[in-house]
Parts: sequence; structure tokens; C-alpha cells
Amino acid sequence: MFKNLTIAGAIIGIAAMFFLIVRLKKPDPVGAPLVVPAAAPYESAIGARGIVEALGENVHISTLVNGVVEEVWVKVGDQFKKGAPLFRVDARAARAAVASREAEIPVLTARVEEAEANLAEKRDLLDRVNKLGSKNVASEEEVRRATFQHRAMEALLSRAQAELLQGKALLAEAQTELERTLVIAPRDGEILQVNIRAGEYASATASTEAILLGDTSSLQLRADVDEDSAWRVRPGAPAVAYIKGTRDLPIPLTFVRVEPYILPKKSLTGESTERVDTRVLQIIYTFQMPKTPVYVGQQMDVFIDAATTPAAAKP
Repeated sequence: MFKNLTIAGAIIGIAAMFFLIVRLKKPDPVGAPLVVPAAAPYESAIGARGIVEALGENVHISTLVNGVVEEVWVKVGDQFKKGAPLFRVDARAARAAVASREAEIPVLTARVEEAEANLAEKRDLLDRVNKLGSKNVASEEEVRRATFQHRAMEALLSRAQAELLQGKALLAEAQTELERTLVIAPRDGEILQVNIRAGEYASATASTEAILLGDTSSLQLRADVDEDSAWRVRPGAPAVAYIKGTRDLPIPLTFVRVEPYILPKKSLTGESTERVDTRVLQIIYTFQMPKTPVYVGQQMDVFIDAATTPAAAKP
């Protein structure tokens, strides 16, 4: 009886193990995607990932000098004109340097005026001694002494004038350093990001820009084509874009240019098939604003017509 039970238990265990192996080998059902991705509208297409950016490309603004931020005058969404102040770095040392250099200018100017007066006196003395010497009233030694004194005053005047020029140059340098603490807008546009606040330390070598700005009145699209498909790209070929999450709203693209340098891919999507060592060819397009809102920095799925491709090279 016990022997029969043991055999029955062994058979049941083998059957359970076989059932478990079959179940584990069975592939899991593929879940339906939350959003059906857009399909290429061309018979032969090149897929790319595009990033929306301001026309003329976004401008990354950083400080020219390191220091604590005194004040920030802009916020996200502000419209501004070229030359408008954006923010200022701590300028106390620069202001003190300007004040010190400004205070030196009157002193140096007074030295020049003093040297000019002394030179005029020595010139008058030299003229009188020369006249007396021509009449044999003044000795030759007195004439030489007056001449040397006149030359010495000329040298002192030249030195005073040089020091004044140097002082003005140092003042201009200090004023330039003060101006560098003020960051201004290089062109008209809109503030897209503000990554700096009053009281924070701003560095000229920071990895993140302090302010991002651009002209959002018109937008452009920068499409990244993997280097494996770069040879299929035809400049001027028709192309459309779809906002991520849509498939029924194609946006026609107008070709602008191809960036001639293939660079490492920076816009990673996190897909398992994506390699971080991929290099991409960038293509610039413009487009008309659709009814659906489009924002700077938004990603789009891009499809480029590749119906006509270059002839393959013969082996």
C-alpha cells in the first residue's frame, strides 16, 4: 500500500513539474498599447525623432563671471527686446574697483597740469638764458643747466600724461568688468526657462544654462536620423511629423537644411533597442502651427519620404 502511494506521488510530482515547465515556456500575451503609434504615410519612409525648438534655435544664456546672483528681472514667458537686462551677478567688488579708478583720474589730471606749468616755467627760463647767452651775459654753464632742466620737465610731463592714459585705461577695464556682471538679452525673444534665482551661485562653466530664450513666434523642428539611415536621406524630400500620442494629425514639414556634421545622439527615449553610442544626422524643418498646441522642447515622430534612394554601390 505504501509503495503504491509513493509511486502515485512520484507520478503526480512529475506531472506537476511538466505542467509548470510548459506554463513557463508559454509566452505572455502582448498587451495592447495605450496609444497606437503613428504610421508612416509613405511606401518607403525614414523614421526620425524630432525636437521642437524656437526659430533660429534656442539661445543658452550663462553668466560671464562667477558670483552670487543679485537680482533676476525676468520670468518664464516674458517677452523682451535685444539689450534688455536679464539678471546681475554680485557687482560690489566691480563697483568698488570703478569708484577707486574714478578717484584716481583727478589726481593724475592734476599731476599733468602741474607738469605742464613746471614745463612752461622752465621753457621761459631757457628762453631768457638763451637771450642772455647770446649777449654774453649768461655763462655757457647756465645755458646748459637751463636746457637740462627743460628736458627733465618735458620727461616728467610725458610720464604724467602716460600715467593719466594708464589710469583711464584701468578705469575702462573696471567699467567693463562691472558691465560683465550684468547679463543682457542678445536678441528679441521669449524666456523659455529660468534656472537661476537671486542668492544662488552662478558659474560661467555650469552644465545647465541660467536662462533659455528663443523666438517662439515661429517654430522649427530638429529631426535626428540614425546614422544607419543617413545615407537614405534626400535633401528636400517630403516629410511629415506627428505629435507624440497622435496618429491622425499629420503636420507637413518644409525642408530647411541638413546639418553636415553627424554628432552623438543626445535625445534618448529609453527604448530597449536604442544604443547610447548612436550618432545621428540632424535635419531642420519649419512648419505651420497646427490647431493642436505645440510647445518648444516637445518631441515629434518624423517620417521622411525615401521612395527614391541612391543606387547601391557595386561590390
